Amino acid sequence: MIRPVIAAALLMGSGASAFAQDFTTADEVRPILDATRQGWIAVREYDGKDLLYFTHLLAWRCGLDQIYYAVNGQSEQQFNAEPCYEGDPQPNAIKATDTLPYLTFDPKTIDVVTIRLVYDDGGEATSSYERADILTQ
Repeated sequence: MIRPVIAAALLMGSGASAFAQDFTTADEVRPILDATRQGWIAVREYDGKDLLYFTHLLAWRCGLDQIYYAVNGQSEQQFNAEPCYEGDPQPNAIKATDTLPYLTFDPKTIDVVTIRLVYDDGGEATSSYERADILTQ
């Protein structure tokens, strides 16, 4: 029988690399973003406007080179995210006070949003969202 202390030490030793990840590369963030694709963006109606939020993508931005969006089939635009803070204990922390995690649109004008991510290894992922699927309260 393995004693609990020895078993815990074995488990911790075998998973140490998972705990050491900073989630700053495409290989580290791609599985998370693939699994959470439905939550990449959100739309909120606030103060007579539509707000398009990128908060979830910003939390995993260190493995991304670019975030692009297109609203209602219009031309694709780049969303300018704050930099990754590599070397910090929390490199994906949202620190900027002069950068908002959302864009503002006229009220009830966002019907469909397409997102295209470009990972730091050159890979891409694209997803489209209907307003009803990303509208939050």
